[in-house]
Amino acid sequence: MPHHIVFATLIVTLILFAWGRIRHDLVALITMSILIIFGVIDPETAFKGFGHPAVITVAAVLIIGKALEYSGVVDMLGKWVIKLGNNLLLQIFVLCIIVAVASAFMNNVGALAIMMPVAIHMARKNGYPPSYILMPIAFASLLGGMTTLIGTPPNIIIATFRADETGEPFGMFNFTPVGIVLTVVGIAFITLVGWRLLPKRAAAKSDADLFNIDDYITEVIVPKESKIVGKSIDELTRISKADVQILGLIRQDKRIHAPDPEEPLLVKDIIILETNAQELKAFIHDTGVALVGEKKFRKDAKGSDKIAITEAVVMADSSLIDRTAASLRMRSRYGINLLAVARRGFKIRRRIDHVVFRTGDVLLLQGREHMLYDTITSMGCLPLARRGLRLGFKTKIPLALGIFTAAIVLVVTRLLPVQAAFTMAAIAMVLARILPLKEFYNSIDWPVIILLGAMIPVGIALETSGGAGRIAGFVLTVGHSLQPWVVLTIILVITMFLSDIINNAATVVLMAPIAIGVANGLGLSIDPFLMAVAIGGSCAFLTPIGHQSNTLVMGPGGYKFTDYWRMGLPLEVIITVIGIPLIMYIWPL
Repeated sequence: MPHHIVFATLIVTLILFAWGRIRHDLVALITMSILIIFGVIDPETAFKGFGHPAVITVAAVLIIGKALEYSGVVDMLGKWVIKLGNNLLLQIFVLCIIVAVASAFMNNVGALAIMMPVAIHMARKNGYPPSYILMPIAFASLLGGMTTLIGTPPNIIIATFRADETGEPFGMFNFTPVGIVLTVVGIAFITLVGWRLLPKRAAAKSDADLFNIDDYITEVIVPKESKIVGKSIDELTRISKADVQILGLIRQDKRIHAPDPEEPLLVKDIIILETNAQELKAFIHDTGVALVGEKKFRKDAKGSDKIAITEAVVMADSSLIDRTAASLRMRSRYGINLLAVARRGFKIRRRIDHVVFRTGDVLLLQGREHMLYDTITSMGCLPLARRGLRLGFKTKIPLALGIFTAAIVLVVTRLLPVQAAFTMAAIAMVLARILPLKEFYNSIDWPVIILLGAMIPVGIALETSGGAGRIAGFVLTVGHSLQPWVVLTIILVITMFLSDIINNAATVVLMAPIAIGVANGLGLSIDPFLMAVAIGGSCAFLTPIGHQSNTLVMGPGGYKFTDYWRMGLPLEVIITVIGIPLIMYIWPL
């Protein structure tokens, strides 16, 4: 039976998504391939999902979001925010509002990435833990995304499901009445209560200090002039009071995992340390050791007299993912040195140049000051240092906003479908030289595009095989004696749960046909049920793996896996309690 094959395949898919060891776009391609092999999906039509309006729209929105960033509009806001006073509540509130508004019209992760360095600078400047502000703005990016059609891929997908079912998609601002109320309530909770539920992490003492992140793994070499030559490992505690943990020793290219405390240290020995940035600095000063990665730059090279060290987070679309510094030839290819790596929740047991990079890793990098920022961003990483405004971009703000507004008007007046209007806007941004041509394709999150293109035919197969109808029938059987609002709540909560463990776009692709089946089975309008799925798809607040925004702040904020539910659980409860009656009021059953 086709639906049995679909069910079995989807169970495997959910396990692979939750496991997280295989990238989500590859999991989606595996799922599609299995259904093709078993004849559930026609090979002739299997790849039509890549030309689906939702996929084209998501790609266009990502390009436009990058163009708005390049125009300088968010830089201008960031410069204004830095001038705020030292009131923590005001800073959290303003940053959350800016991120939420930006997320309504551009990629959630992009909006967060632009404001993260600003938030970190404010935390350093005012001496409070960055953990108080990073998760709030990450959650604000998810809240803001639910307010418009283009705010997040789940909304675009939901609109196409409605179009397939009724012939009429959701419009640009059909999501706004429900989404904006939930966003305002959510930000109010985050500002007044939510941040207080977060763990306190030690903040760096000044803006010049490196960002204080626990569990940095780094390597230092013992030069001949070091104070510790001939000293035993045990004697290091008397030479330096820095809080470091020795994980291993490398001598003549051989690693000693648990060196004897009485082992004397020799010239050119490499010590593997676990510490944080401040303690590392103190240890180097006390002992005279040197960072292994700190290779000297040519003195005659331009800018070689201005060598800078900064930290960067590995983004989800980074070219570093699943690669190592050694395999990338990071020094020769990018002209930067990798000094240390930090990863929350995991112990790094390899040499740092053989560490396989993951999303959310924090890298300590060294390079020439005048080119370090551009190099880091070209690798798909987010620098965690405040940068100045890019000169010459302010003049592009009116033009960028004008093109973007024109596209919205075309969609709202229904002169053009959203995929056509936003594709034209993306092209116009490049022709107007707001976005460099090289960034046209670089700005697209290709794993998300592949995921959508592969999962859309899987969602269709779930419906055409009768699988969605059977799941809907089961829900109706279990809830036949329940009020419709209870069934609607069940749909919302299930979607929330799935979005916490698998990609939210994949969640919506699977839940939308089930929600439509339940609504039809109850003889009710499909609109409130689709809206419940859209809201649930944006509520990945319980884990760092549910959404890229959550993953991005994990390292810089020093969060553990279990920290997310502290603020996320009450926020999801609030959204459910307020969201259900709100959906039923705006979209009557």
